[in-house]
Amino acid sequence: MTGRERALAGGCLCGGVRFLLAERPDGVVTCHCGQCLRFHGHIGAYVTVPRDTVIFDADETLSWYRSSAIAERGFCGRCGSSLFWKGDGKTEIEIAAGSLDQPTGLTTLRHGYVADKADYYEITDGLEQFPGSSEQE
Repeated sequence: MTGRERALAGGCLCGGVRFLLAERPDGVVTCHCGQCLRFHGHIGAYVTVPRDTVIFDADETLSWYRSSAIAERGFCGRCGSSLFWKGDGKTEIEIAAGSLDQPTGLTTLRHGYVADKADYYEITDGLEQFPGSSEQE
């Protein structure tokens, strides 16, 4: 199986949270919103899959924080790794791309919330940029 075909697995730095994705995501979407900047220490890079396709091998240290009126963020309560974003009422979950075991065979697709990006970097990769959400509806 090539990197594009194989199932993806991931987890936190200490191993307290480990998961397998039963469905491969299309690619990575970056988020430049203020919450992602603070949660990740820089931009957020996420893959999206249906919630019910995430299979946990270990989740004893998984903690959730209500980061806004509409969403929660998942992280490891032991090592602090930022792992998930889930919106209320959504059937999908966003998984931090950096938490996936390498190689993934994925590429970055587009950038969201670029109107909120920090002033210390530029986006120069030529990918599509959205001032708000990059969800294509």
